[in-house]
This record gives sequence, C-alpha cells and structure tokens, in this order.
Amino acid sequence: MRNSTLWKAGIASLAGAVGIWSCQTPSTPSHTPADPAALARLQSQVEALASPEMEGRETGSAGEALAAAWLADQFTALGCTARGDSGAYQAFQYTPHPPLQVHGDSGAASLGMAVVKPIVGHNILYAQSGTSGKGYGVLAAHYDHLGYGGENSLFRGAPTVHFGADDNASGVATMLEVASHFAAAPLNDHVLFCGFSGEEKGLWGSNHFCESPTVGLDSIRYMINLDMVGRLRGDTLAVYGTGTSPRWMEILEACNDEGFVLVPSESGVGPSDHTSFYLEDIPVLHFFTGQHPDYHKPTDTPEKLNYVGMLKIARYVERVMRRLDEEAVWEFTKTKDQDEESTPRFKVTLGVVPDYLFSGEGMRIDGLTEDRPAANAGLQRGDIVVRMDTIEVVDMMSYMKGLSVFEAGMTTDVEVVRNGERMTLEVTWD
Repeated sequence: MRNSTLWKAGIASLAGAVGIWSCQTPSTPSHTPADPAALARLQSQVEALASPEMEGRETGSAGEALAAAWLADQFTALGCTARGDSGAYQAFQYTPHPPLQVHGDSGAASLGMAVVKPIVGHNILYAQSGTSGKGYGVLAAHYDHLGYGGENSLFRGAPTVHFGADDNASGVATMLEVASHFAAAPLNDHVLFCGFSGEEKGLWGSNHFCESPTVGLDSIRYMINLDMVGRLRGDTLAVYGTGTSPRWMEILEACNDEGFVLVPSESGVGPSDHTSFYLEDIPVLHFFTGQHPDYHKPTDTPEKLNYVGMLKIARYVERVMRRLDEEAVWEFTKTKDQDEESTPRFKVTLGVVPDYLFSGEGMRIDGLTEDRPAANAGLQRGDIVVRMDTIEVVDMMSYMKGLSVFEAGMTTDVEVVRNGERMTLEVTWD
C-alpha cells in the first residue's frame, strides 16, 4: 500500500444503519468452513511471492520480473485468458522525479547533468469469461513492493530486502483464491483479474491501465481492490469506497455471513489502486485489515499473517461479487474526497503509524518510527493521543488539524492515555 498520511486521514468514519437482506446463492456457502487445503494454498502463495528470491519486487527490478512471471503462471494454471497488451503483460514506463543519476555516465557528469533513467514496470492481466457476459467485474491486487527499501521504507538500517508479505502478497493470494472458486463456478459477468505493479511508486500501473485499458472502461461495472488483507485482528475489517455506489453498504451487510465488524469509509480516493478506477467514474471497494509495526519494513514476513482471516475475506469478496452478478446495473456516485478538500495541510509529523481501525475517542498509535518526535518523547505503541497542546484530539481529523498548527522545532505537551491512565509527555516537533 502506498504511504500517504493525507489520504488516510478520514478512514475511521462510520456509515449509518442499512437494511439487511439475503445474499445466499446455491454456489455460495453461508460461512467459511475449515479448509486446510485453501489455507495451505494461501500460505504457499504468500511465501513464494514474499521469498528472498523475489528481492522485494520493486517496480522495474529483476525481482518484479520474477514475480510477474510467477503470477502469470498461477492464473494460467486456473485456465484464465491473458488480457494484457502482450499476452498477459501490460508494460508501462515512468520517469522518476527527481531524475536518477546513472553512475559511469561521464559525459553527463562533465556537463553537470543528472541522467533521467525511466522505470519500466508490468501489469499482469487475466480474464475469466462469464456465462452471459454483461460486462466486467474487476478484482485487483498490486504485487510490487519496496525492493531493498528506498524512500518509502520506514526502516532506518542499511538497505535490505523488504519482503512485503502483507503489503501485498496477502492481497495477491486472496485474489487467486477467489479466482480459483470462479474457475469452478463462473459468474455471468466476465471477471478481469489485475495484478498491478508501480502501486508503491504512486499507483503507476493502475493509472496506466485506466489511461490505456485492455478492455473498454465502459464495460467495467465495478472494481474491488485487495491491499494489505493479511493481518485481520478480531473481526474488524476496513472497507473504503462505500460511498461510490448508493447500495454498497446494503450488499456488504447482506453478504457479511462471517460477522465482520465493518469500518467503512465513503471516499473513493485512497492510498491504493482503487483510486485510479474511481477517478474514471467506476464504483470501487477496497478491503484492508489495518496498519501494523511491520508496515514498509523488512519484518513484514509470511509467518506473521492471519491465513484464516485471509480465507474469510476471500469468501466474503466472492459472495459480494456473486451478488453483484445478479444486478443489471451498478450505479456510480461521486464522494466528497476528504484528502482534496477537508484534510488540513501541515508542516510537522509525530512520526507514528495511527491505528486506522480504532473507533474510540482519540488517535491510537499502532507503530512508531525511530528518532522521530513520538519515539524521542517516550510515546509507545498502544498510547491513545487525546490532546496536543491546547487541541483536544477526539478522532483522526482533529489529530490532523492539530498537526497543521505546529511548526518544526516547537515543543508542546502531548497528553495520552496509556493502560487506562492519562499522562503528559513533552514533544519537540520536526
């Protein structure tokens, strides 16, 4: 998942009550049964994609090429049809900014110039044909990650492989599990499975697909995105994009046989590939099990994933898509994008990973970055920030507004709740 604090600012808001009606179809179970084979399949796929041989799957790298070939093999084994520009592959090219200096280019160096080196990545696209083919449902997950680190890493040591088990081998494996069920019992709709690359660079792959689609955008009825679905804690599941169609919550609640505690966010704009489709007026959903201390670090490894939770999410997504398959049309609605309009801009950071699934009062800390204001002040994971200087923090938005007030170098009191007790620490902002 792309690291964007501004985009994540408003995801803790809850939707209102909705009607609940039956979602059962003959081919859809009413619960997720114990399925050792499916659990073993999910784990083996995550371990393959997050293996040292993949070298963190950075876009444009040899590791990304190896991961792309592996993903193509998985879909081919399921009998899917390649829908890229060249077989299953859809190449895209971006030039990073600022430009990269290519070592050894003495001519450019003698002129005092930086050499611009484009990055070439590849989306992997496959389809399953529907029985009547009204249009396409899209199920997507990005397969790239951070390689050996780079600017989006939260690790402060020497460059090392970032395995990206949750981000986003978990989403890819869950997508493949859904695909395996549709292979046995197809939908009426066609299904386009998208393994996007370049997500960590800034949604490069999904942006390119929407600019140069390999199926008509007007034939895409909806898009469901799976990004970081491997760390289900309890039954809490975040779902973005619930305002992009007026009946999303109705179907999500009706198909919720697993009893997930849903944390919905209406906005169609967020830090993953669903945003690219929303901006093309396509209804979207994005499933997410929350941040954790291993996010964008080398410690995001396969043994830490909740494979039972991933299987539950796979079955839930399958039920939602089978229910959508019964709908003649699926209406799109625009949402108020908090990131563009209502999120305050700020000059400082606390240096924490918020718990975006926390629904209590305040902002609970789910992780800290070394040598940043929170860690230096002695804040801990699990602390709930309730006040910064004179600003009361009651939710994520008030926390963000508080950050907009401070300047780098200022020192203020920050009040937190730790283990049920209030305490005040002194924070120097940067």
